[in-house]
Amino acid sequence: MSTRVQSVPPDSVSILGIPVDRVTMDAAMDRIEGFIASGKPHFVVTADSSGLYAQLSDPEFREVLSKADLITPDSFGVVWAAKRLGKPVAGRVSGVDLVDQLCARSAEKGYRIFILGAAPGVAEMAAERLRLRYPGCHIVGTRHGYFPAEDDRIVAEEVAAARPDILFVAMGIPRQEKFIAGTLDVIRAKAAIGVGGSFDVFSGKTKRAPVLIQRMNLEWLWRLAMNPRKFSKAATLPRFAWRVLRSHRT
Repeated sequence: MSTRVQSVPPDSVSILGIPVDRVTMDAAMDRIEGFIASGKPHFVVTADSSGLYAQLSDPEFREVLSKADLITPDSFGVVWAAKRLGKPVAGRVSGVDLVDQLCARSAEKGYRIFILGAAPGVAEMAAERLRLRYPGCHIVGTRHGYFPAEDDRIVAEEVAAARPDILFVAMGIPRQEKFIAGTLDVIRAKAAIGVGGSFDVFSGKTKRAPVLIQRMNLEWLWRLAMNPRKFSKAATLPRFAWRVLRSHRT
């Protein structure tokens, strides 16, 4: 069976060898709701520049990304790269925004949601606040993400018992993507999505950038100012940009 890398999906842009879908938020939501309606498991990646750069030196991660059914542009760097490569995208389709919109749809349509990841207590607080934000949002389970990779299958069985339609996993890149790819056959969520630091935002642990900062494509700088420990991740941006510029020339 061909992978995304071998058979580039239509209307995508290849960024450092990974085909990123040129979807709007509305189009991504339509695709995900189609996944849910199909009844079959699907894997969604929200790609940022650090992840696309990391896969260059991590063959296992690159193989994982090749199995994704949908890869959305989830950072200013990826939006910039798409434009630079001559295939611009309409804007970011971020993990935090997908969590927000899918929880709203859950309240309307009864989608079963499982929240997995972040530090102990964070997923539970995020779930509580999302239920308050969207009364009727059907969150069927939560679990923290602090467990070793050797326990992945055990945790997957716990999640599978809740029969989620949508699984949000927030364990950082590439850990969350590797978890999803390695356990989707057990969990069988119709849409399993890596969502990075989204639970920290919804729990109130981390404050999201003001809308004006988001519109200026400076949310990455806001996050760095709020959490200087993210400097090592932000430091990959110039290296990512350099690789994109080199690939554009070739």
